[in-house]
Amino acid sequence: MKICQVIKPLVATNRIPGMQHKHLQVVRDGSSKLVAVDSVGAAPGDWVLCVGSSAAREAAGSKEYPSDLTIVGIIDNWTGDE
Repeated sequence: MKICQVIKPLVATNRIPGMQHKHLQVVRDGSSKLVAVDSVGAAPGDWVLCVGSSAAREAAGSKEYPSDLTIVGIIDNWTGDE
């Protein structure tokens, strides 16, 4: 798992059929910006737990879902300095 911070939503209306209409978020992992499927309803500024690889696909709803990063939890109390 990774700890990331949500920066903002990402809107992509033209998608492959397998992606359905899952919410996408731009997240920051250190200095890198990544796109994550949001399975929990995170908001900009939230610190979140993310999973990758096959866990990301399952957390997004299916082993066939084309995700390599999925938000699976919102952290209650985290400043980012820890």
